[in-house]
Amino acid sequence: MKPFAVILFLVLIPGLSTATKPTPRELPVADPAAAGMSPEKLQLVGDKVRSLIHENRIAGASVMVTRNGKIVYSETFGLRDIENNKPMESDTIFRIYSMTKAVTSVAAMMLVERGALRLEDAVSKYLPEFKNAKVWKDGREIPPKNPATIKDLLCHTSGYSYGNIGIQAIDEAHKENGSLLETIPLSKFCRQAALIPMAFEPGERWLYGISTDLLGAVVEQVSDMTLDRFFQSQIFTPLGMVDTGFVIPEDKRWRLAAAYDSNKKGTLKRRTTDLFTYSAKTRMLSGGGGLASTIRDYTRFLQMIVNGGELHGYRILQKKTVEEMTRNHLSGPAMPIRFPGNLRHGTGFGLGFSVKVSQKDWNQAGRLGEYGWGGMLSTHFWISPADQLVVVTMEQTFPFDFLLEDALKPLIYNAIE
Repeated sequence: MKPFAVILFLVLIPGLSTATKPTPRELPVADPAAAGMSPEKLQLVGDKVRSLIHENRIAGASVMVTRNGKIVYSETFGLRDIENNKPMESDTIFRIYSMTKAVTSVAAMMLVERGALRLEDAVSKYLPEFKNAKVWKDGREIPPKNPATIKDLLCHTSGYSYGNIGIQAIDEAHKENGSLLETIPLSKFCRQAALIPMAFEPGERWLYGISTDLLGAVVEQVSDMTLDRFFQSQIFTPLGMVDTGFVIPEDKRWRLAAAYDSNKKGTLKRRTTDLFTYSAKTRMLSGGGGLASTIRDYTRFLQMIVNGGELHGYRILQKKTVEEMTRNHLSGPAMPIRFPGNLRHGTGFGLGFSVKVSQKDWNQAGRLGEYGWGGMLSTHFWISPADQLVVVTMEQTFPFDFLLEDALKPLIYNAIE
């Protein structure tokens, strides 16, 4: 085992740990006015969330805002479980899905700082099954001009999708070999995913997909730890994230919010399926979407980022590394980032985060330099480094929707005085 991979015996808990540990120091709470924000204008956030609940657009939500490292707004609204009339609470656990990607990206950059990993390294250096990776071009699979790199995985320029891009050969290959099944170990997933052709030459364009899951496998190979143990020992325990993991212990499962399908017209229907059960069945440690967490825990993680890699005296990353992660690395045809039917004008991507680089129609309320991301059940976060502002909104509504972020972002920015 590599020296940096040594794990303290007390932090070998992969799930949402129930082990006895020192109580972490909480983020300080400040009066909004003392932090340069209008208390009256912040109250409009609650008014808006309650109106969306009244319109049956969401079941409930939790919102947390920090400024200059202090919590200036933290409220819960509505229900976490409509059918059983259970209220949303401050310790409600959410499926954060793709908000997991930021954690995996931080893990990879920790290894880069330690000299164990280089951004320019080929993915196949750590995952040998990708040595024979192919690109789909002109109706056939051919070797790429250059291999996909670690940076491509971080930036989503590897050419790997989620199997929904409309190219039949690639989409069918994903159905056969790229499904994120929680009963399949990460190592087996990678062996199968290596059979899927890339949609374009690595580095050529931006495409959302399984890149961060592959990055999680790289973290495992380099650190000699399973991804859950790396997260727990190197990130969650140091940051005091006591309710975050791939598995939710039995004594905490009652806190998990129910998820709802929305027709976006005022009808919510309880979801009966999940990609992950966060249980003993979970063998697929998805660095792209496998974590459950609370708004408290995830805000602590983000506060570390906005602090330049440090929280309460524990340094996770160097400030220069955070600056590299949160600046745009895309150019040319890769800009702006896009999804089917959703061209995000003025938005690039860094090493794990989307980044607003110009003022366009998309995300009009956002500030230049703002970075963030979200999760499949409409969880969101954004950070404005210029304002030392962190915002996290949690709900559990499918399909993914910017409803809550778009509604609250102008209100929160307008509250800055």
